[in-house]
Amino acid sequence: MTAVRKAEHERIRALAARVLRTEADAIALMAEDPPEGLARAVRLMQGSTGRVVVSGMGKSGHIARKIAATLASTGSPALYLHPGEASHGDLGMVTGGDVCLLLSNSGETRELSDLIQYARRFDIPMIAVTRVAGSTLARQADVALILPDAPEACAIGMAPTTSTTCALALGDALAVALMEERGFAADAFHVFHPGGKLGAQFLRVADIMHVGDALPVVAPDTSMGETLIEMSGKGFGIAAVIEAGHLHGVITDGDLRRNLDGLMERAAGQVATRDPLTARPGMLVSEALGVMNRNKIGALLVVDEAGALCGLLHIHDCLRAGVA
Repeated sequence: MTAVRKAEHERIRALAARVLRTEADAIALMAEDPPEGLARAVRLMQGSTGRVVVSGMGKSGHIARKIAATLASTGSPALYLHPGEASHGDLGMVTGGDVCLLLSNSGETRELSDLIQYARRFDIPMIAVTRVAGSTLARQADVALILPDAPEACAIGMAPTTSTTCALALGDALAVALMEERGFAADAFHVFHPGGKLGAQFLRVADIMHVGDALPVVAPDTSMGETLIEMSGKGFGIAAVIEAGHLHGVITDGDLRRNLDGLMERAAGQVATRDPLTARPGMLVSEALGVMNRNKIGALLVVDEAGALCGLLHIHDCLRAGVA
């Protein structure tokens, strides 16, 4: 890299660092003194029997969409309503029991006026997120959350940068506070995130285990010749030895190697490893995978509380589910 290119490279990095510091300073300022009314805003949303209707125009609209999505994914029914569409018939989406969360940096966004009037007319609680405490939006709202009066990060001080970052961070704070106040747990989180890597982390063993005729099952007195046929036919490299409906033991490839001498003269119960590692149907797949990794095994038999076999989880199932 030439000296000129290096200087240009460092100049751009310094510019980016300035932007990040400007926005970080504003968030730090807000963290030191969170907006008055934040607790009341959370209580209004928590007490809602409907949805949180989030709206904003322009860059505030983009932030509003994200806040609505975050609320909805953390157990608070929410939707984004475009203020322009609201003025052309979509106000009907807002009903009694809803709460409006309206974003406007200036608090004077003309496109929000119909939504504000509608909320006042039908006594729908309204929360404002704005930088200007004396603005129309702040005055009309039941709760006004005032953003710090911090400079925008752009060179001309006009492009929405710091203000939208603060609004986004405040939206996250509202969503997380509401989530924790409602006791929203991991199980519920999975309901709203069934796909992708995030959803995979909340899969239960029962969701992906093999069951029924797919299970390699033999009795303790089954000959090893028949046991090998069962193991090969089911393709998991193991066999569950079942006695009186309960798991007696497991036969793995390792057990076969350890018992090669006279193997075919033995019965399954004589070769099986007693009290094998098992999983429960309600266990997280990620937990079961951890058991397999720590013990260097490729499959786990799944038993219920009474010790009855109900499934089999193979490491390849974890890979296909995106957990591994």
